[in-house]
Amino acid sequence: MRISDRVENTPPSGIRRFFEIVEEKEDVISLSVGEPDFAAPWAAREAGINSLERGRTSYTTNRGRRDLREAIADHVRRYDLDYDPETEILVTTGVSEGMDVAMRAFLNPGDAVAVPQPTYISYPATARFAGGEVLPVRTDPENDFRLSYDALERAGAADAEALVYCYPNNPTGAIMPETDLREVAEFAREHDLTVLADEIYAALTYEGEHTSIATLPGMRERTVVFNGFSKAYAMTGLRLGYAMAPPEAIEAMNRVHQYVMLSSPTTAQYAATEALRSCDDQVSEMVAAYDRRRRFVRSRFEEMGLPCTDARGAFYLFPEPGGDDEAFAEALLESKDVAVVPGSAFGEGGQGHVRVCYAYAMEDLKEAMNRIEAFLREEW
Repeated sequence: MRISDRVENTPPSGIRRFFEIVEEKEDVISLSVGEPDFAAPWAAREAGINSLERGRTSYTTNRGRRDLREAIADHVRRYDLDYDPETEILVTTGVSEGMDVAMRAFLNPGDAVAVPQPTYISYPATARFAGGEVLPVRTDPENDFRLSYDALERAGAADAEALVYCYPNNPTGAIMPETDLREVAEFAREHDLTVLADEIYAALTYEGEHTSIATLPGMRERTVVFNGFSKAYAMTGLRLGYAMAPPEAIEAMNRVHQYVMLSSPTTAQYAATEALRSCDDQVSEMVAAYDRRRRFVRSRFEEMGLPCTDARGAFYLFPEPGGDDEAFAEALLESKDVAVVPGSAFGEGGQGHVRVCYAYAMEDLKEAMNRIEAFLREEW
């Protein structure tokens, strides 16, 4: 069969490649996949189970259940966001689907999309699948991988149609203090950029408070904010997210969503509604556990002499062992049965780094750090 050029020219996921290698080996400690080791809170699971027992297995409305959209609107007020659940919220099958739908709703063939890098692997791919051209915007460890006005200007982002924004960041764990965020907002306003803001890790901000870019002056009308339930609520397999934007933007996105997805999974919507209503305490406990793990892994890297930026969000660290990052990751996996992801999988600026996810049990992290230390001492 003839394969489209867009697909042929899109490389396979570097994260999934290592995940598949891990599946074939025994006694591997995998720090490669960004997935909580917690189960979803019981109240959320029980709500999903109850919905199945009651036979609630039909489609919902395209935009998602009204009570879920209302719960989302209530929830995001903690970030000073105010959206109408009737016209400004769309429930999606994970943030990944939301971002894909947005790219297709807002891009014309050849439009440039500014993507800060290192970056989560799906953004460049979804931009290309929508016919866009990816414009890499390099961020650097010297600036803790924060996005800046100067970086956008140097990359030529003034000529882009859209800007992808993801902070707290995957893969670096970087956050954006409000002073830096105001610079980015200024650039977006000056050059009339549509901002696609993936804030899935908003709740996983360990130092300071998360600020949504949509709350800054002149940004709400040009921003789509994405969030979801995979990370903070440990509901990765239920595949549920949401997008918030002005009515005309949500209408455009829903026009794509209703053809490709119809509606998001019904059982997950019941679980998510209950998660928002009653599971804040469990989320706080999980976030506190991630923070303890973050500080532990960071301190062990310091003991090893492994350079690492000051990651204060998400659940990743991005140390710099130096040299060929793919060779490092492959040798570490082969020699010590520890899986990490090469930084080059995340685009420009990732070379020489590896992504380490610390959303795993402390005993596994301790053993993994011991193995990495031995590898650095003996082989690298």
